Amino acid sequence: MYVRMPKERVAVLIGPEGETKKLIERLGEVKIKINSKTGDVSLSFKGGDKAGGANFKAMAARDVVKAIARGFSPPNAMRLFDDDNYLELIDIRDYSGKDSKHVRRVRARIIGTGGRTRRLIEELSGSEMVVYGNTVGLIGDIISLNAAKRAAEMVLEGSEHAAVYRFLEGKRREMKFMEMSMN
Repeated sequence: MYVRMPKERVAVLIGPEGETKKLIERLGEVKIKINSKTGDVSLSFKGGDKAGGANFKAMAARDVVKAIARGFSPPNAMRLFDDDNYLELIDIRDYSGKDSKHVRRVRARIIGTGGRTRRLIEELSGSEMVVYGNTVGLIGDIISLNAAKRAAEMVLEGSEHAAVYRFLEGKRREMKFMEMSMN
């Protein structure tokens, strides 16, 4: 498996004294090779190709590396080793076009003044969110991730922020109701 990473994120992947890389290798049962000059990262199964749980662990390790590459902190990215959490990446250019002015404008909308929009999407959905380069990254369980993804898409499509917040508040009520009915 192969992931291309921005060079400035390689140090985050490695971590202090190589601790982050070692933890990903241990939890994902993979060996990670990093070319810090190009940002190329390759992951290979320890002990060859295995079936079942090893594949899930290796795929999760790949997603953790991808998440770190897209701006997530290692602790937030490590949530992907929990089989109830998923990574979603949204390319801002799919909504803004390729013009760098439009990309910057749409990126600013999704972040909001002082990070307010990003923070509210996280709080109301229960997902983690980062905006890095031309990408919006989301990590969460399937229900919270779907709510956060739809909210992010609404902002990217030009919906008013107030409408997005109302949508998220409704989703949060739904999630709390579902949680209460399961107990």
